[in-house]
Amino acid sequence: MSFAPVKPAVHHPPLKVADDTWLIQQMQEAAIGPLFIYLHSLVIKGPEPIIVDTGTPANREQWLKDVFSIVDPGDVRWIFLSHDDVDHAGNLAPVMEACPNATLVVTWFLTERHGCDFHFPLDRMRWVNDGDSWRAGDRTLTAITPPLFDSPVTRGLYDDRTGVYWAVDTFATPLPGPMNDISELDAAQWKGGLELFNCMNSPWFKLLDADKFERHVDRVQKLDIEVIAACHTPVIRRPQISQAFDTIRKLPSLEPPPQPGQVDLEALMHAVATGQQYVWEPPAPVN
Repeated sequence: MSFAPVKPAVHHPPLKVADDTWLIQQMQEAAIGPLFIYLHSLVIKGPEPIIVDTGTPANREQWLKDVFSIVDPGDVRWIFLSHDDVDHAGNLAPVMEACPNATLVVTWFLTERHGCDFHFPLDRMRWVNDGDSWRAGDRTLTAITPPLFDSPVTRGLYDDRTGVYWAVDTFATPLPGPMNDISELDAAQWKGGLELFNCMNSPWFKLLDADKFERHVDRVQKLDIEVIAACHTPVIRRPQISQAFDTIRKLPSLEPPPQPGQVDLEALMHAVATGQQYVWEPPAPVN
């Protein structure tokens, strides 16, 4: 039996989201129902091209083709790794090998955490912490911690030239199918998806001091953002940005969502064995 990850069955081509800026798209089907999750990364071209996160091992061959259809690997000058989760760092080694002129932008702590899986070349690195900026050709890039995160090393990335903010895992939401823009999703479904995914992905939300969290979110929202791009969401453009932040701000008042357990796993295995589709129904809240 092979335990290798399953390659995506459908190719979702790169999507241009701003000047010189493309989403590298992948979509993964959820096990518990007819829902899908995006697994995006980003390429910023310009005079000093930047790859933002490196996709998943499951999609390695197609990911590399998509990235290098936009930029020649010899021209890449920067590789920004937001954090060390496999859906963000999955192709770090092959992309570093393919891009000999690129500097890897990480943090010291990411280097320590991920050192068991990747040999970090100190002479090809730049350590950029929250709030640090650097010049990349015609733009200034700033690392800004997103409102929510599931790794202590997470930094988002703001591009002052286009107003694109890479929000990493914040604003994640499950989807009924592929879409290019969050405006294509029903508003109530979007709100519910944001709450569900972000509560599970950042389970510390129940420990938050509401006032401190408000100030943390303010710091990001005060950026002059034209487009939010992130790993697990369609693009969020300016007309929907306030709504996205408003939903995230309400997380501290929510209760942790129920999650599937052993009974659900057994039902899923039965559905697979009988050729049926399994749709998980969360338990009704107790009054």
